[in-house]
Amino acid sequence: MIILGIDPGLRTTGFGVIHKQGTKLRYIASGTIKSGEGDLPTRLKVILDSVAELTVTYQPDCAAIEKVFVNVNPQSTLLLGQARGAAICGLMSATLTVAEYSPTQIKQAVTGTGKAAKEQVQDMVARLLALPGLPGSDAADALGVAICHANAQGALAAIASTAGPSGFALHMKRGRLVG
Repeated sequence: MIILGIDPGLRTTGFGVIHKQGTKLRYIASGTIKSGEGDLPTRLKVILDSVAELTVTYQPDCAAIEKVFVNVNPQSTLLLGQARGAAICGLMSATLTVAEYSPTQIKQAVTGTGKAAKEQVQDMVARLLALPGLPGSDAADALGVAICHANAQGALAAIASTAGPSGFALHMKRGRLVG
């Protein structure tokens, strides 16, 4: 499964593409989309078109994007939300399923703690994907989004594998599996 991760930003949107096979993750590509300094609609179109182009180039099976967190500055939060919306539209134009994860969920999946610093995320992304060096901050965050989704997909598959013959999941109750 090829996963495209997106770390949205109005000036710089990070992207990361990984391949998941079983429990193994393999790096495919990462980088950033620079929207320039033009007016807002033009910058949003750059994000939309660039994300759509990534879907054509890498043919992902699914995508994941970081949720907007609330900044101290409400205007910054609104602009980030618009950039995120443009990225989601680019993903949806390729009819991809799009999962959303909070910054805390992403950091937890990559580093084991939801309060990790950006440098810790960069370091762990490099280790998990056996990269020769540290990716840039925005690219590392996007790869972290993809890794988070890969881990979530693995967890969902594990849960689905406990489904009984009638299709309903088995649960533990007082140390026993029950339907």
